[in-house]
Order: sequence, then structure tokens, then C-alpha cells
Amino acid sequence: MSVNFGLVEDRVSDAKAIAWDTCHKIYLLMDNEQVELMRTYGYDPLITKEDATPDVMLATLQEWYEDSCGLRFIEAVSTNHENPNAGFETLIGQGDFDEDEEDEDTPKGATIIDLTYKTI
Repeated sequence: MSVNFGLVEDRVSDAKAIAWDTCHKIYLLMDNEQVELMRTYGYDPLITKEDATPDVMLATLQEWYEDSCGLRFIEAVSTNHENPNAGFETLIGQGDFDEDEEDEDTPKGATIIDLTYKTI
């Protein structure tokens, strides 16, 4: 895997939990409010620091990333009541992997050009 996990490694020791939607959204939950919020959203798997060490959580995040679709990303999220969007910190953004690295779920040569759905 040629993705730089340096920021993830730096932040995982402070994380209260990690969560994955089993597709492409991977989060480090930085406070208890975010842990509870992700539980209400139905995130499963959700692994708390009581369930795993930072090293185990990092290895799990790397596995989830490897198993995710091509839209994958990893973000740390903290509660910010004034501006909820300000609570997101991108650790590995969408597209932050080698272009030579193939996603086995995406047909060779395929390009995502528009993810907009319209009702007619």
C-alpha cells in the first residue's frame, strides 16, 4: 500500500473510536459525542479505544482502507457545535492513492464523471 498513513498514525492515539461504513467512509472519532452520533447513524464496525489499542486500531484502519471502494477517505472528526463542518480533518483524502493502484471494484478504464442523481 503506497498511501501515507503518517497523519492517521499521529491522530489514532487520541481517538476515542474508529468507524467504517463498509464502503468508503472511514472515521477516527475524536470525542465521545462523535462516538454516540456514529452509533445512532448505525456505523458497524465501530471500535472504541476500550476495545483495541492504538496499534490495533491503526492496523484495522489500514485494512478497512484496503477493503474500501475507490472513493475511500479517512477523516478525524471532532464535535464543533458552532460549525459542524469545521470538526472534520482530512487525514487521507479521496484520490490520495497511486493512480497506478487499481481498485478491483472499478472496471479498468472506468472514470467517475458525475455522481449527481436527478428526479424527472
